[in-house]
Amino acid sequence: MKLLRETLAAIAPQSQEYRDKAAAHIDDLTMPRRALGRLLELAEDLAGMTRSLQLPVARKNIVLFAGDHGVVAQGVTLQPQEVTRQMIYNFIAGGAGINALAANARAAVTVVDIGVAGDLSDLAAAGKIVNAKIAPGTADFCCGPAMTRDQAVQALETGMAIAAELAPETDVFGTGEMGIGNTTPSSAIIAVLTGMTDSTDLSALVDRGAGLPSSQLPVKIAAIRRGIELNHPDPADGIDVLAKVGGFEIGGIAGLILGAAAQRRPVVVDGFISTAGALIAKALCPAAVDYMICAHGSMERGHRFMLEYLGKKPLLDLNMRLGEGTGAALAMNLLDAAAAVMTRMATFGSAGVTDRGL
Repeated sequence: MKLLRETLAAIAPQSQEYRDKAAAHIDDLTMPRRALGRLLELAEDLAGMTRSLQLPVARKNIVLFAGDHGVVAQGVTLQPQEVTRQMIYNFIAGGAGINALAANARAAVTVVDIGVAGDLSDLAAAGKIVNAKIAPGTADFCCGPAMTRDQAVQALETGMAIAAELAPETDVFGTGEMGIGNTTPSSAIIAVLTGMTDSTDLSALVDRGAGLPSSQLPVKIAAIRRGIELNHPDPADGIDVLAKVGGFEIGGIAGLILGAAAQRRPVVVDGFISTAGALIAKALCPAAVDYMICAHGSMERGHRFMLEYLGKKPLLDLNMRLGEGTGAALAMNLLDAAAAVMTRMATFGSAGVTDRGL
């Protein structure tokens, strides 16, 4: 746990000094006060995160963690587990939604096999993916813990190590994921952390994921409740929650977020599954929330509870539910816009505009 301890110790809150400097600069820009609304709030956040008024955001990398889930044996999804592996090949071929949107945002995509239940050794040998496989998928948490505590720490430290390795060439991180069935552990995580674990509460949290028929939702809810009742995850211990009802890719995302925060890099958090990783990161280090930018509001009904738990408002609300990091890629364009406002707009003094009542 050496890397975990060192990473957590390195995380400090945003710089209030640079937030104040950004606010003063914004108030001197040639526009009515705060006329660009939440874009300016984003600019202040970025200044506080990066300790700079230049808002370095040009070099972007969306790290996509892939892993499978033993709980699919409970009938919580219609898609076969093999789709996880197939989609990795699609990512590498450039044919997925994340490829299109990342290219549009001028962001790199780094694919990490952290727990796929399939052989991807050819892609790893060719250097096309990062091979960090902990196991070929988690165990079925309806029969016992999803993973051991040591494996949970390994997943977290994998994300941290990747953040540290990529940080010298990365200004902004984004989170992405792939894993058939992963809305189930994500729902379990928010249920545990909020205490919403009875059947009525779970019905408010659990949704259809990748197209599960509404008639099958009771099966998914029952599986989540069984897993929580069997394993008794401790909401005060983020590692325990991850180990008992989480997923390898969720742990990798949590680690990436913590690693980015330790490096003082903004991290754009995608949708429902990525936000489950953000919840684990907050449980381990509340200050890490200062470096999270929540990309969008997912169509998954439990996502709003996650955002409330983090105290965050998403930048976008586009009725999306794809995952992969697609929402993070879209939101990265707003980071570019915030930087453009801060570095390209004239001030009243430089433009010779005397009437600040514009």
